[in-house]
Amino acid sequence: MEQTTAATSPSARPALVEMRDISIAFGGIHAVERASIELHEGEVIGLVGHNGAGKSTLVKILSGAYRRDFGSIRIRGETAAIDNPRDAKRYGIETIYQTLALADNVDTAANLFLGRELLTNWGTLDDIAMEAQAREVMGRLNPGFRRFKDPVKALSGGQRQSVAIARAILFDARILIMDEPTAALGPQEAAQVGELIRQLQASGIGIFLISHDIHDVFDLADRICVMKNGRIVGTARVADITQEEVLGMIILGKCPPAAVPGPGAIDR
Repeated sequence: MEQTTAATSPSARPALVEMRDISIAFGGIHAVERASIELHEGEVIGLVGHNGAGKSTLVKILSGAYRRDFGSIRIRGETAAIDNPRDAKRYGIETIYQTLALADNVDTAANLFLGRELLTNWGTLDDIAMEAQAREVMGRLNPGFRRFKDPVKALSGGQRQSVAIARAILFDARILIMDEPTAALGPQEAAQVGELIRQLQASGIGIFLISHDIHDVFDLADRICVMKNGRIVGTARVADITQEEVLGMIILGKCPPAAVPGPGAIDR
């Protein structure tokens, strides 16, 4: 059976991302093989699997960090040429890695505009304009945020995550890749990040959510995609599948009836 996500996708909405038959190998080892996945507007897809399953490699191809050996990518129905991170940004794709990649010693506005600084007519940094925009975007994401002048190393984990998200959406990202966004956060901060994700989803942003936490995925995702040994085992709506079935997909590669099987399913 050829893999497709049509049976489980919100087909009334145009696909933001279509990745078809994506493959990449490193030193003869297939890190990702024949992976196909779609992401729609306002949708969260949870990508799960053991370490080395291929989920991070798959989204790094979308983010331009890796160049695929085979397969195609379409953004909003048109073929996308993504060979590096700059290409990905042009298509509205932003990535928030687990490490956040924030500059710890500078404040929120400086982090939001890092590498994209605004300049005055005299060629100097326009700190006033950058802080004004930082306050506007943070006010939408986290209205209670007040520590604009503090270096981000002084912020809590949840506040740092909100700064990283704000940096991604400030430049009109429509496709967001989030790598373990609640890792190392306490319950209250994890709940805050979950609320941020729901806000992004409500605004029409499509999100790939990479997580080892099955509870997170079931709380936040619309669909779940399981990878094993570089291949997609199956994709299903979270509402149609149990956590036990997902664990069976992760560990055994066994695809339950409610999931659309991929090339990695043992019982296709």
